[in-house]
Amino acid sequence: MPRPDRPDPGAAFSAQIIAWQRTHGRHALPWQNTRDPYRVWLSEIMLQQTQVATVLGYYARFLQRFPDVATLAAASLDDVFALWSGLGYYSRARNLHACAQAVVTQHGGRFPAGSASLVTLPGIGRSTAAAIAAFCFGERVAILDGNVKRVLTRVLAFDGDLAEAKQERTLWAKATELLPERDIERYTQGLMDLGATLCSPRAPTCLLCPVHADCAAARAGTQERYPVKTRKLKRGAREHVWLWLSWRGEVWLQQRPATGVWAGLWSLPEFDSAVAFEAASAAWPGQGES
Repeated sequence: MPRPDRPDPGAAFSAQIIAWQRTHGRHALPWQNTRDPYRVWLSEIMLQQTQVATVLGYYARFLQRFPDVATLAAASLDDVFALWSGLGYYSRARNLHACAQAVVTQHGGRFPAGSASLVTLPGIGRSTAAAIAAFCFGERVAILDGNVKRVLTRVLAFDGDLAEAKQERTLWAKATELLPERDIERYTQGLMDLGATLCSPRAPTCLLCPVHADCAAARAGTQERYPVKTRKLKRGAREHVWLWLSWRGEVWLQQRPATGVWAGLWSLPEFDSAVAFEAASAAWPGQGES
């Protein structure tokens, strides 16, 4: 039997999410109300680590320039980078291009209709694959993006450290247990909407939440403890020297290597140190030379 501080893994929890989404969820976003895998995939990639308000303009411009996966696959990577400029996390753009090419060359220009196949494509992780499969093909599969993790860990008072693979697998299993038998698209959207609107990282609006009565963290007043993730990114200090050289209104740029930070992008010439810059500049033509 389920523990009393846990939601019923049957129909009750999912029914509340579905009913709330139908009435209070988001319905007017441009990637909603479509089963086109290309459009859903594009939105899922753009929304990673990026706010909806920022994505809206980029999404519209991307579709205008690349209306389908074949057009995107045929474009140059530089064209994709140019349109992505300012959205950040540029590895997403590189993977987007690689994924489009894989869909065209390996799947005849059609996204595979299942999360198990989708996850094999470049840049598509388990949660993104599940979202595409649920929204476009009605597959009964759990998603676990940042918003959904926050909702579920609070409702369940799941205190496992998600920096540990074992604990994340456990949460995946719990998310799967809560899936409804039908209306998976609305349930999935409801969880995402709940995390994006009410179940915020700070000061969540619990009184308006459809599962407030079942939320163990809300009852204990410990919402902001979840999700638990202790591992921090290692940060180190690095010295760089950048060269700004302009001539007749033009600025000297170099294309960066295919790997590393800002891989493949164009930037000002970069040097690891002032010594490296001085060594390189010693070989340049002197003033007045060509």
